[in-house]
Amino acid sequence: MRKLKKNTFIQGTLVTSAILIIIKILGALYVIPFYKIIGTNGGTLYSYAYNIYNLFLNISTAGIPIAISMIISEYLTLNMCDAKERAYKIGKKMIGVLSIVSFLVVFFGADVIAKFIISDISGGNSIHDIATVIRAVSFCLIIIPFLSVLRGYMQGHKFITPTSYSQLIEQIVRIVVVLLGSYVVIKVLDKGITNGVSIALLGAFFGGLFAYLYLLIKVKKNKEEFPISKKKDAVSNSVIAKKILKYCIPLIMISIVDNLYTIVDVKLIIKGLHMVGYTAMESEMMSSLVSTWAPKICTVIIAIAISLTTNIIPHVTSSFIKKDMNEVNRRFNQAISTMLIITIPMALMLLMLSNESYTLFYGASEFGSTVLKVSAISHIFFGVWSVINTCLQSMRKFKIVYINSISGLVANAILDIPLILLFDKVGLPAYTATVVSTVIGYTISIAIALIYLKKEMKFTYRPTINLLKKLLLPCICIIIPITISKVFITFEYTRLTSFISLGIHGMIGVIIYLVISYKNGAINDTIGNSFIDNILIKLHLKTKKN
Repeated sequence: MRKLKKNTFIQGTLVTSAILIIIKILGALYVIPFYKIIGTNGGTLYSYAYNIYNLFLNISTAGIPIAISMIISEYLTLNMCDAKERAYKIGKKMIGVLSIVSFLVVFFGADVIAKFIISDISGGNSIHDIATVIRAVSFCLIIIPFLSVLRGYMQGHKFITPTSYSQLIEQIVRIVVVLLGSYVVIKVLDKGITNGVSIALLGAFFGGLFAYLYLLIKVKKNKEEFPISKKKDAVSNSVIAKKILKYCIPLIMISIVDNLYTIVDVKLIIKGLHMVGYTAMESEMMSSLVSTWAPKICTVIIAIAISLTTNIIPHVTSSFIKKDMNEVNRRFNQAISTMLIITIPMALMLLMLSNESYTLFYGASEFGSTVLKVSAISHIFFGVWSVINTCLQSMRKFKIVYINSISGLVANAILDIPLILLFDKVGLPAYTATVVSTVIGYTISIAIALIYLKKEMKFTYRPTINLLKKLLLPCICIIIPITISKVFITFEYTRLTSFISLGIHGMIGVIIYLVISYKNGAINDTIGNSFIDNILIKLHLKTKKN
């Protein structure tokens, strides 16, 4: 078997980004046939269950795996191999308890959760149907937490690529189960939408199981890459357990806040739209558009933020432990810049081509296209917020993580219904108001964190500011030709015409952006000249210097 190879920050980021983009593309594409199988009603049920699942999954997994990654990286830097291995074992025990508790709460509390989601609004999905799909997805909480902690263990050793491949395996298996299971149950056996969605939700369980086995085999066949010392380090299990809890609580907090943004929006958009005259069915449909279906298309955008979150932890932790604050500041700017240089143009093109994108995935929809426009922009803010808080966590600045995250969430919750009422009064699409309130919430969180880092840590953001200036020209050069083309060339939006338009405009936009951002040095400043030169040489676009 091929030996595992440790990844540098840029290598890990780009490899992980490439794999995650593939994963997110698959995740976006499968919803085309899946949406046809389950329909709008089934889509709403699916979004209810998956949002609740993500919340409890993050409670039971988001903290400990990343804490394990941080602690293992720390102990490796200090050459404390015994403490590192004990930390992994303690982490597995802790996550086992959390996963069982989460499963029991979700499974037996499904009816209560369902009632909370739809309150006393009738005319849409029943409490029984919502509770059924929530119970189905609860089984995933038994396996996914153990997969997550194993990923944290490997990432702490700076083995990033295998964990990325495990995510690809997980996604492929999940999609197969989702599509095949829902089709057989609904179309062949005629067992109804609720049962079909329930089977589809179990795809996450089987995907996680296959990915876990893959990583387990990798670790067992590369034992020499995970050093174990017979010499017992002078740190007790209780100290390690306290350190895990100390690190994971803010990580759990940030993940819960992320999911609460969605859950709060789901509940309040239904209530708010009902207040301005939408029916229960219409409110539920808009809720699923905002919380699930438009974000599904935007998942390629946040793949970069996710990959950065994965890769930055061991590197920032290592620099922070060595008290090299200049290097921490440099990596902070590098992380945000790498995310922005890819996320901004992707979000911009998705905004301009929202009609084509939404039609390709779900069919023509004025509502869906409009939601997709604002959702694309909101994901830029989510990416920045995610990377900044990951850096803060790696530097053990947990208090500011609590403050900025809770502040943003509270602002979002307070603004949801007032903005819905305001948008409806001034003639703006009321169903986009919750996305706007989410952007405001992220902006408040980002501002709090950046002010703190500048004031207390003496951070400078000059490299990121310079990058944004350089991105202005290529972004304008993307907008102009696509705008001119769409003004003079009009067509009926079908899946075929949308695919052709996306292909042509997308290719033009990417070429223009890459050429200009390479010429003005934006790409080179962010990723590095040597790495870019190696890619160009391999593509035969540049000759190798002797």
